[in-house]
Amino acid sequence: MALRETSDFWLRVAGFSGALAVGLGAFGAHGLKARVTDAALLKVWDTGAQYHLVHSLGIGLAAVSNNGRPSPLAAACFAGGIVLFSGSLYTITLTGNRKLGMVAPIGGLAYMAGWTMLALRK
Repeated sequence: MALRETSDFWLRVAGFSGALAVGLGAFGAHGLKARVTDAALLKVWDTGAQYHLVHSLGIGLAAVSNNGRPSPLAAACFAGGIVLFSGSLYTITLTGNRKLGMVAPIGGLAYMAGWTMLALRK
């Protein structure tokens, strides 16, 4: 894929991911309260939505950083982190199965790898 196409792809991913994060955050703030009565689980959802939104912005940053040259590996790490970290927190909230929390640190490592890749770019 050419640099411009790669950048466009990751910007689209960032946009859709950010929109999804806002929607899931709103659902957690309004629609989920009728289904989940445990305040701690609602906080878990909120944490997932916050990290989801921040790292959607990270994907966008990776798409345009370094004079328009994308960092697709950093963007992929952020996307993987969203799926693993935020996805596991969403699933914990919906199912109550806290064993899925074992997946979250892997997503956290993916987030950290993405930021590190951005920091070490040349």
